[in-house]
Amino acid sequence: MMEWFTMEMLTALVSIIMIDLILAGDNAIVIGLAARNLPKDLQKKAIIWGTVGAIAIRAAATLVVVWLLKIPGLLFIGGLMLIWIAYQLLADKKDHSAVQAKNKLGAAIWTIVMADAVMGFDNVVAVAGASHGSFALVVIGLLISVPVVVWGSTLFIRWIEQFPVLIYAGAGVLAYTAAHMLTGDLFVKPFFEANPFMNWALTIVVIAGVLLAGRWKQLTGSVARINERGELTIPMELGHAAGIQSEDRLMVRSDERGRLVLVKRADGSDDDDLIRSAG
Repeated sequence: MMEWFTMEMLTALVSIIMIDLILAGDNAIVIGLAARNLPKDLQKKAIIWGTVGAIAIRAAATLVVVWLLKIPGLLFIGGLMLIWIAYQLLADKKDHSAVQAKNKLGAAIWTIVMADAVMGFDNVVAVAGASHGSFALVVIGLLISVPVVVWGSTLFIRWIEQFPVLIYAGAGVLAYTAAHMLTGDLFVKPFFEANPFMNWALTIVVIAGVLLAGRWKQLTGSVARINERGELTIPMELGHAAGIQSEDRLMVRSDERGRLVLVKRADGSDDDDLIRSAG
């Protein structure tokens, strides 16, 4: 059992709060999508009650996972899952297209709660791993971070867009938590306690691996190239973001600043629709 008012407890609490905040962007997006068709006077109610319901379900699910992670072997599996979650935080964006806007208060609240429950799996696993088995830490972390998620989520998203290093810091915290889960499982814990150097070495490898792999995915997924046959190749992620389909007719032109731009010709029209700047 973790003792209170120790550096270990403080580190775990800070990790939980940071995980909640870094992964809060999806909460804000879900809330905004579900409540955007409501009258202004009902939007605030939908946001508050939808968030309360979502947090209640998330807290209950986290406490269940905290208990499950005490079973030998599951903490190690959870650590592997969290490594993938940390990588996905950098390499991919969640699809929120299935979240429908509602024009009734009850329906909007229900949509917020259910969408958050489905999409909050990463948060549940991460917080459960960072809590070191302490139910109290989970509750305290939620009490501190939830007000920020509810009232400051939009501002926090802007901070992330303005300072992308926050995403890397969050992924680093997730990777650190994952490494701690890997080395803390009952099957391997005696080995790592007897070899603290291996413990730190694995932690550094996991953190560095996640950050480098995520950065590499970002770079390779956002760059168009010319292959050896002189053909333009576009990564699938970039094509989806630009709305490019395999049957589209594309051409290259120069814009007013002399940059090369990729242009799609609209079907049945001579007008060209500019969809992506490559310069």
